[in-house]
Amino acid sequence: MAKYTGPVCRMCRREGEKLFLKGERCYTSKCSIERREGGPGQHGKGRQQFSDYKVQLRAKQKVRRSYGILERKFRDYFQVAAKSKGVTGTELLVQLETRLDNIVYRLGFGTSRAHARQVVNHGHMKVNGKRVNIPSYRVKVGDTVEVSEKARENVTIAAAVSLGESRSIPEWLTLDRDQFRGTVVALPNREQMPQSYQEQLIVELYSK
Repeated sequence: MAKYTGPVCRMCRREGEKLFLKGERCYTSKCSIERREGGPGQHGKGRQQFSDYKVQLRAKQKVRRSYGILERKFRDYFQVAAKSKGVTGTELLVQLETRLDNIVYRLGFGTSRAHARQVVNHGHMKVNGKRVNIPSYRVKVGDTVEVSEKARENVTIAAAVSLGESRSIPEWLTLDRDQFRGTVVALPNREQMPQSYQEQLIVELYSK
């Protein structure tokens, strides 16, 4: 399966804000956004010109990179959202938020979405008591997501849980840290998802 293997801090600098792709490092002074000004490359600090297309592209790239999804899969999500009865942009974000790897990250079982994806790939997560190792698995309302008994002793997962104590849990999720278990109590509404995302620009980009 194809995946991005380059420096992830470059993505944050390109978008001009933290995408929280490196876990704990993003919360410290070592974060590249705080250490360096401007975008990546020798012309990163130069004057930039913004066309309508560029603004739309940057909005799409920020969301896609935040969730760690390649272009083809991201477009598939958009096509499903476009066929739904709800608002296309909101439906797109709901699909991304209800991916298993994102749920694991939101619950604090992974320091970043990349780490959460690895935790899922290695078979450390259960959904409704059954082991699931597919990061893109869609979690539904009422589903229970938990760390397998053996994986609760994993050093990286334990570190993620410890770090997660300082992060807030979305209102549409409940968490029992002692049992390493969380539950999806509702689908997120637009107010409960990142406000910095401009999903309408993504809709405009793909509608051309």
